[in-house]
Amino acid sequence: MSNTDASLKEAMSSIDGTIGVALVDYTSGMALGTLGGGKEFDLEVAAAGNTDVVRSKLRTMEHLGIKDEIEDILITLSKQYHLIRLLRAKSGNGLFLYIALDAGKANLAMARHQLRRIEANLEI
Repeated sequence: MSNTDASLKEAMSSIDGTIGVALVDYTSGMALGTLGGGKEFDLEVAAAGNTDVVRSKLRTMEHLGIKDEIEDILITLSKQYHLIRLLRAKSGNGLFLYIALDAGKANLAMARHQLRRIEANLEI
């Protein structure tokens, strides 16, 4: 098991093309931890904005009567991938891992695999 800081560091170092990573509480929109990003990529703004994405998808699933869980949400841009992975453990209820990747450097399948592994070891 690893804590938030160690998990974010692992994501930054083990997932090729990582621009930034955050652990986010989608009930409040607050980032509980961030690593990476910079002046041109504000992870606090990204965390708040992606909270709206998660809430909207959960609401839509409820309206449609879909009784399933979101594993992850992928947003592809021309030069970036944005991956949102909802935490499944009870201690992670209401939280998601968010990672922004450089599409030219990242392997999306491997990034999803690594993020799943990081989530499994995350201790909140």
